[in-house]
Amino acid sequence: MTISRGQFLSRSAKGGAAVLVAGATLSQLVDTADAAALPLGDTASIRLLVGAELLASDFYTQAIDASVTSKSVTKFLKLAYFNEQEHYVSIAGILSGEGVTAAVSNDVTYTYPDGTFASQQSIVSFAAGLEKIILGTYLGALSAIQTTSLLSGIGEIAACEAQHSSYFNLANGGQVFRQSFPTALTQSEATAAMAVYTA
Repeated sequence: MTISRGQFLSRSAKGGAAVLVAGATLSQLVDTADAAALPLGDTASIRLLVGAELLASDFYTQAIDASVTSKSVTKFLKLAYFNEQEHYVSIAGILSGEGVTAAVSNDVTYTYPDGTFASQQSIVSFAAGLEKIILGTYLGALSAIQTTSLLSGIGEIAACEAQHSSYFNLANGGQVFRQSFPTALTQSEATAAMAVYTA
């Protein structure tokens, strides 16, 4: 099944899908969601983070499958994919704790610019831009989410995304870091940025 961009970000289908969560911090995210109903705005923010993780996982899957990167870059592509999978499980677990079925990869159609997976350079260039979007989405969520008990775990994921961004910026010929305050994206900005690649 494919869904529209709007449906992808506002989907509220109820279901009983169980999500296994590894690690103490990830478990805390789900336990918190079970403890009390999330405000609607928080649920919208979590859905957006689910969307970011699905997009990242799809990109890294295709980048690895392209088999055009060096052993060193491939190692980091695989590690980033592993990280995004763990992030997805934890963030989707917050929704399942609310009785909301999180979107899965088959719910979305992904499109990328021609040549995205043609070479190592095109892959690391796209990864650098994508990780900037994902980091901005997490930073925006940290500003928007009202349920304070979720913020620590989301902040840890944001830190991981910052590491991804730093590596791919360097691999793309840029600086490891530069900004004292990386840009946070509002929900509408993050939605628009990701909508370019999802349908």
